[in-house]
Amino acid sequence: MRIRIVDAFTDRPFAGNPAGVLLLDAFLDDDRLQQVALEVNHAETAFAHRLPGGGEADWALRWFTPATEVAMCGHATLATAHVLHTTGAHEGPVRFATRSGVLVASPAADGSITLDFPTAPLTPVDAPAGVAEALGAEPRAVLDTGPNLGDLLVEVADEKTVRALTPDHRALAAHSERGIIATARAEDPARGYDYVSRCFFPNVGIDEDPVTGSAHTALAPYWSRLLGRPDLTGLQASPRSGRVRTELRGERTLLGGRAVTVIEGELLA
Repeated sequence: MRIRIVDAFTDRPFAGNPAGVLLLDAFLDDDRLQQVALEVNHAETAFAHRLPGGGEADWALRWFTPATEVAMCGHATLATAHVLHTTGAHEGPVRFATRSGVLVASPAADGSITLDFPTAPLTPVDAPAGVAEALGAEPRAVLDTGPNLGDLLVEVADEKTVRALTPDHRALAAHSERGIIATARAEDPARGYDYVSRCFFPNVGIDEDPVTGSAHTALAPYWSRLLGRPDLTGLQASPRSGRVRTELRGERTLLGGRAVTVIEGELLA
């Protein structure tokens, strides 16, 4: 089996969010998929196989962290679409059948890819007791992001606060199903982004995710409402960093970015 490591939501190697991508003839059993994801040991490993023609989707797609299967992943979807297009395995928009419904990835002439994902339903909630201490910052607003994500979206005071966070990951695990999305308005939009975020997902084995496409299905509606614009750019301020273009379209959110293949090899086991 060919295996590729792809950096997503970046136009240069060794930035953005790395994902493993394997194109299969059919899905292996769940234990084997989980073992491969653990061996790859990136935030996500994507497994895809072609579906018969004439259906609602072209490829079946699943995502695994080193610890568990997840219901939605943006950067590994972008990485898979990049592999399909750069290897000639698929041309034009590709429809993926996933646990979150059919997700479409559309390539552009400039090499970027736009993902069409469901918008996360946001519900304001009271800040859980202890979340400020676990995160290391006082929340200005807290929202539940719904079942597809299973996160708490937490707005904090400013960009400097987001960048300086050093959370207690073990304590954070008690406050949501997947983790915490911390965010703030950009200090200077002239730098080319409108808001910043960092994502901490200890419950799926990822203390900090470098660039999280799925989180932007919650960040896009949140900041579009506050900033009064449907088209925004988010900067995920992790050490690797990456930018995600977002466009809010009601119940759907478009996520745009680029990807770079950095490793290609053969899985021998």
